[in-house]
Amino acid sequence: MEKEEKYRLLTTQIKALVEGETDRVSIMANVSAAIHEAMSFFWTGFYVVQGDELHLGPFQGSVACMHIPFGRGVCGTAWQRRKTVIVPDVEEFPGHIACSNLSRSEIVVPVFDAAGTVTAVLDIDSRDLNTFDETDKKWLEEIVGII
Repeated sequence: MEKEEKYRLLTTQIKALVEGETDRVSIMANVSAAIHEAMSFFWTGFYVVQGDELHLGPFQGSVACMHIPFGRGVCGTAWQRRKTVIVPDVEEFPGHIACSNLSRSEIVVPVFDAAGTVTAVLDIDSRDLNTFDETDKKWLEEIVGII
């Protein structure tokens, strides 16, 4: 199955998963699990804004960094810029925070509340270089828009 079709099915599944649900942790837990399982990524999860840091939220994968400062690493940069960041090779990203040396490429998508404030980021890592592209960006931004 092609990537586009996987995302189309995944988005439908996520809409059904979160419909009527108001608990933020439950939503993030199921969304990270659904993405991780459908797309077979290395690490899939959320970091939640708390003050001037991102704190580890629900995720699927190996252990992870628990605190990321505003503007630091890929996650903190996506939060600061308020836009999706795609990193083809994490070794070439200035200030990359290596939670795992197995991660080779990454995409981070900011999650906005109704007022337009970044409340979390969706962080996805791959063991392969150049995993993420505009297709991932488009669909993952749609998914975070659902939640």
